[in-house]
Amino acid sequence: MTVKKDHRAEVTGLLLAAGGGRRLGGRPKALLEHRGRPLVEHAAGVLRAAGCERIHVVLGARSEEVRARAELGGCVLVDNPEWAEGMGSSLRAGLASLAGTGARVALVSLVDQPGIGPEAVARVLAAYEGEDSLVSAAYDGTRGHPVLFGAAHWAGILATATGDRGARAYLREHEGRVRLVECGDVAEPYDIDTEADLSHLE
Repeated sequence: MTVKKDHRAEVTGLLLAAGGGRRLGGRPKALLEHRGRPLVEHAAGVLRAAGCERIHVVLGARSEEVRARAELGGCVLVDNPEWAEGMGSSLRAGLASLAGTGARVALVSLVDQPGIGPEAVARVLAAYEGEDSLVSAAYDGTRGHPVLFGAAHWAGILATATGDRGARAYLREHEGRVRLVECGDVAEPYDIDTEADLSHLE
């Protein structure tokens, strides 16, 4: 299940990977090791395996070290100097980076959810139906990531994405228009937020 080939040029995967890992003792999540490589490298690979031919990665905490250690060839690396403000600033930086690229839809994923693999991402991508698309993965009916935003929604998201809420306020306001795609049978939406969560990494 993949997005139609003629639509792939319109889709950009937007990976938010700027966080400083405050609850992990200041270890940036992008640099956590998973399967022998930085977590950001794994997350970008998931987007590519799901059918995203273009990927923008938003970096923040220790961005120079991330660039040096992670193999992110073919990705556009976007610096978010305001990363400490929270996920909202990274979402704004990522969406702003799509201007002039021809992208008409952003598929947003988070670096700290390694339990979400290509199958779930591909399902969300396959629900893309143009610039007005508003699609979210769901886990037992509860909205989660990844989330797909058609270009018609970008201005509204840019205006409301603050702090650590990301697009939550916008999605709540437009709840009746969000298409949920159940992914609970192929993915687990846990976050790597605390020391205990590190047990999920391999």
